[in-house]
Amino acid sequence: MDYKPRAEQFATKTVTLPRLNRLSPSLESTALKIMEESGELAQAIGKFRGLSGERQRLEEEEAMQRVACELVDVAQTAVTMMFVLEEQYGINLETILQEHIMKLRQKGYCD
Repeated sequence: MDYKPRAEQFATKTVTLPRLNRLSPSLESTALKIMEESGELAQAIGKFRGLSGERQRLEEEEAMQRVACELVDVAQTAVTMMFVLEEQYGINLETILQEHIMKLRQKGYCD
């Protein structure tokens, strides 16, 4: 199956993820969790590509579903860290996000 992105997919991607209210994350625990989830994402990609020396056992569609699930785990953990920064350290993430977008535009990465 060939993946051919449509032009409108490059505009923006909005992801809304919840605040996890049954946790008491710290900056450190959340950073470690991001690393753990990123490792699981890398492992899913590596297994599909045979980078661990194993034969590819999954069909592409199933492998990409696993990759997508791991990516969402990374995103959820990053959002959790955003809540930690806002709630525990008073960081204004709206300002940070706007500065980030301006930086990307200045570098020519987006319009």
